[in-house]
Amino acid sequence: MTVNGFLQVGIYFLILLAITKPLGVYMTRIFSGERTFLSRVFGPVERLIYRICRIDEHEEQHWTAYTAAMLMFSVVGLLVLYGLQRLQYFLPLNPQGFPGVAPDLAFNTASSFTTNTNWQAYSGESTMSYLVQMAGLAFHNFVSAATGIALAIAFIRGIARREAKTLGNFWVDLTRTTLYVLLPFCIIGALALVSQGVVQNFSPYTQATLVEPQQVEKTDDRGNKTVETVTVQTIAQGPVASQEIIKELGTNGGGFFNANSAHPFENPTPFSNFLEMIAIFAISSGLTYTLGRMTGNQKHGWAVFSAMVILFLAGFFTVYYFEARGNPIFNQHGVTQAAIEADGQEQAGGNMEGKEVRFGIVNSALWATITTDASCGAVNSMHDSFTPLGGMIPLLNIMLGEIIFGGVGAGLYGMLVMIVLTVFIAGLMVGRTPEYLGKKIEAKDVKMAMLYVLVFAFSILVFSAWSSVAAYGASKVNNAGPHGLSEIVYAFTSATGNNGSAFAGINANTLWYNTTMGIAMLVGRFLMIIPMMAIAGNLATKKIVPPSAGTFPVHTPLFVVLLIGVILIVGALTFFPMLSLGPIVEHFLMELGTLF
Repeated sequence: MTVNGFLQVGIYFLILLAITKPLGVYMTRIFSGERTFLSRVFGPVERLIYRICRIDEHEEQHWTAYTAAMLMFSVVGLLVLYGLQRLQYFLPLNPQGFPGVAPDLAFNTASSFTTNTNWQAYSGESTMSYLVQMAGLAFHNFVSAATGIALAIAFIRGIARREAKTLGNFWVDLTRTTLYVLLPFCIIGALALVSQGVVQNFSPYTQATLVEPQQVEKTDDRGNKTVETVTVQTIAQGPVASQEIIKELGTNGGGFFNANSAHPFENPTPFSNFLEMIAIFAISSGLTYTLGRMTGNQKHGWAVFSAMVILFLAGFFTVYYFEARGNPIFNQHGVTQAAIEADGQEQAGGNMEGKEVRFGIVNSALWATITTDASCGAVNSMHDSFTPLGGMIPLLNIMLGEIIFGGVGAGLYGMLVMIVLTVFIAGLMVGRTPEYLGKKIEAKDVKMAMLYVLVFAFSILVFSAWSSVAAYGASKVNNAGPHGLSEIVYAFTSATGNNGSAFAGINANTLWYNTTMGIAMLVGRFLMIIPMMAIAGNLATKKIVPPSAGTFPVHTPLFVVLLIGVILIVGALTFFPMLSLGPIVEHFLMELGTLF
């Protein structure tokens, strides 16, 4: 751990803090129907969309109608994306002549991008055509992100309104999010990435002759090994920048290339790396200010922001410490992993396995923490190669519900569910009916909040247990011992948590994993949205109760501490046994010099 590392994370936090309020104010104006500086540009487009789709922007929906509209839109999008993949060979913009995608993989990918997960059991540059990448995957990057933001705004309206039956109009919220929030920032961000060297073209792949031929060992289906001489390298390219920015800004995470944001065509420079990390947290951070502004309690918005920041920094410094410390097994063999200085330049030390040298330990640790906090799934290093406890934190971030800023919209409404549980527990402590911003939290609200938590845990633990004991699941893991268990659990945690990152030591492109993980993604998205929207709809109907001496304030340091405690306790009680069998025991075995 170096001063340079602390300085980098400090700059990142200050920039994030600086953009939180302006973004929050801007989004408040958008979803309140007020004019913005972009209204003159996108206002006519917005009205044209309403006219074509026969949408009355002034007609609002009950929470059940709002949820039903979201579900119907998502189902149609899933079916269209599935069809695009299956018919890929017959469609244009396929200069490589890629065949149609297999049914199970097409289902998995369609579920993945519809749910904002962007798990990829395939290599993008060798599987998907330009048309599928743009019209299928990039399109869903926009609308799945917009859906999450719309749902968060609906939840905020449920908190802010009194004795109301409606939460807004899904179609209006979806349209405004896409036009006014995602599209303009993506245009600017894509141009910035192109300036750094991120490719954006429709050219066929380039065949480059190697200066030095390479000997490559290959293994066929029967296990026979052969050595081939490779003289030509295929250089993949395509419309990368336009997809790269929305995958970060919309916390999607699916990479154009298999190496994701570690690939130099997706993330070539330190500046592009920093810009992409800012993009991942930007909207989710701004929504905390929107929460305070729309509910009329700005201190509460900052309290939620503070809880997220504390958890984020705690996770980052834990990962940073263990990755900078390195692997003690190397030390036992006399291999130094300490940061050294040579020619006046600080050299990277620690565990550099699976990391890009141009990013080093600090940017790899920071990115891994951000991407699993934010339900993004984009990676610039291989989490599978982290030290046991360094890799445990990204896994734990997802297990906590990815509410540390979280996915755009999804992180905020997940945190609001945790707030409902927190004020309920606080009410039990003082023997009063719990209240949240003047609204009583009753049995229905708590039941729906617990259903939200239990659905998440059920999907992860059941599918992980099944896969770890069944031959068709366990046989696809590349590592033995506790790390192999961690790879399976990480896969289903990532799927249910709609993250999309992986430990990558698992062959997930099989009928079993494609099917079960596709189901886990749908469960983790939609079966958790329904109870969340039920809470929002119930809160909207309630009266505002004037605060009294026994009211638990939700803007104080005590509230922040209690909220963090509830988040950690819920996560620990649910997943600690599994973590004990996986990364924790692996850490102790590593300290003893045990290899698998």
